[in-house]
Amino acid sequence: MIINFITWDVDPEIFHLGCFSLRWYGALFTASFVVGYFIMRKIFKQEDIPLNRLDRLAWYMIFGTLIGARLGHCLFYEPGFFLKNPVEILKTWNGGLASHGAGIGILIALYIFSRVERHPYLWILDRMAIIVALSGFLIRMGNLMNSEIFGHVTGLPWGFEFVRSPEWHRFPIHAQPCHPTQIYEALAYLAIFVWLFRIFFKKGEKPYPGILFGIFLVSIFTVRFFIEFLKVNQVAFENGMLLNMGQLLSIPFICCGLYLLMRAKSTNNNYFCSR
Repeated sequence: MIINFITWDVDPEIFHLGCFSLRWYGALFTASFVVGYFIMRKIFKQEDIPLNRLDRLAWYMIFGTLIGARLGHCLFYEPGFFLKNPVEILKTWNGGLASHGAGIGILIALYIFSRVERHPYLWILDRMAIIVALSGFLIRMGNLMNSEIFGHVTGLPWGFEFVRSPEWHRFPIHAQPCHPTQIYEALAYLAIFVWLFRIFFKKGEKPYPGILFGIFLVSIFTVRFFIEFLKVNQVAFENGMLLNMGQLLSIPFICCGLYLLMRAKSTNNNYFCSR
């Protein structure tokens, strides 16, 4: 008999001690900041920028990511509930973070940083794009460890049974193997990170301002747009929609990335011709 599915029965907690528990999601989320810090440290050293600015940048990123991700989930996916119960927004331990909200929060935080520190906005966006792509990989792996944000039922041999997820046992899944969309996204984001990293650290002329960030926006959110077709809708109001909320929110980011790439090409065509 051929088994054509994978039973995913991983405990989301690494360990539990009294009132404290360490979860895989939290550990991977934290790792995204730690690893990102050391990559940015390498960039700052290479460009002879004082490292105390990096410490300040780290705090901007932490607050921008957390506040944006939480408000994004509350306002994009469950606005009715959270506007009636605003105190619930603070209860982050109940879950609910949105990557699009995190993206908006990061953009705002980095804009404030660029104004305060007198750095060109595109300069910091190009460099942060590298580590945000890696963060996306780690966070999606955290979603996998939580058995959440998975896909529709599939008969493919790598379908996952998310036995610890209550949603997996309900309609429309009914305990059938599903697409492990967390892995699909994670691997795509890891490949994009490697791509951006190699472009930036390649010897020779640095990419024209906006190119790395443009590549990041187009590639990350195009991947997200198409993988959403395989995902189970996160909230009920998405049922019956031609495009779900994740896809609708991806379109402006893709358009912005295309604009940056076309702008860079029109002003620095020699760079593109030499690739």
